Amino acid sequence: MPELQTITVFAAAALLFAVVPGPAVIYLVTRSVDQGRAAGLVSALGIATGTLVHVPAAALGLSALLVSSATAFTAVKYLGAAYLVYLGIRQLLDKETDDLNSTTAPRSLRRIYSQGAVVGVLNPKTALFFLAFLPQFVDPARGSTALQLGVLGVLLVGISMISDSCYALLTGTAGAWLRRRGARFMRRQRWVTGGIYVALGVSAAIAGSSGSGGSTAE
Repeated sequence: MPELQTITVFAAAALLFAVVPGPAVIYLVTRSVDQGRAAGLVSALGIATGTLVHVPAAALGLSALLVSSATAFTAVKYLGAAYLVYLGIRQLLDKETDDLNSTTAPRSLRRIYSQGAVVGVLNPKTALFFLAFLPQFVDPARGSTALQLGVLGVLLVGISMISDSCYALLTGTAGAWLRRRGARFMRRQRWVTGGIYVALGVSAAIAGSSGSGGSTAE
């Protein structure tokens, strides 16, 4: 199991990641604006369900990599940090903004849940982010790597669902206001999202550099 301090730091970083609007958040915000809070909450539940699929995949894959080569595992950590920085830079340079004024066809709550699950499963950025983010908080000396990755992955999904639910409640209530100011909201979130991704990547690289000597030697 991860140390309590590691879980605390991870939870803070996961919360920061969760509150940054990404594709899944934009999807559920649009659904909430169009169909209200219930639709947004069901979307959040569906997205969380789909995202859970990535937890065992990341845990088993990264654990197998560590068993085969500690050096390769460390390389994945640095590549993950670089990927976070890349995501941030690309977000900062992307001048295209989505329009929250567009409407979506009304769906039943069951259909909305299914669509949210598909969004969670088929989002390639989710899988790549798991591979980039989770290894930064794993200590092979603490025991089963798969267990650590599984605990952290489930915690990340739980925090993300809470954040998504808050988005659904707020935007479902303020639907008309957001429809009038959608473009301005999207421009601001681009800078916030890009800056946080870059900060996460740089901090992960620094943390990996300071701790690489002890873990890889063992």
